[in-house]
Amino acid sequence: MFTSAFAQATVPGTPSGMDMIMQFMPFAIIFVIAYFLVIRPQRKKAKQHEDLIKNTRKGDSVIMTGGLIGKVTRVVDDAELELEIAPNVKVRVARGMISDVRSKSEPVKEQG
Repeated sequence: MFTSAFAQATVPGTPSGMDMIMQFMPFAIIFVIAYFLVIRPQRKKAKQHEDLIKNTRKGDSVIMTGGLIGKVTRVVDDAELELEIAPNVKVRVARGMISDVRSKSEPVKEQG
């Protein structure tokens, strides 16, 4: 009826701590690789863009995210600029919408 093979059923053991660590190791390795290949360079590029926006000043030629190209004629405040997009056509834009600075103006020379 019953053979000895059926009677020798093993009791399922609990996984040891080392087995659990080894199961999560591939996920940890994938996360580390993703951090160095994706997240870190993206943060670095965002920091450079933020510095570019903060350092925009009068006389710079800029490209807006909508494709407008203009020259900064006035810095309204920390959040807004005034651009001249055509002769005698000036618009106020948000600094955060600057996509790129095409040409930087010369820094203002100190007199003294």
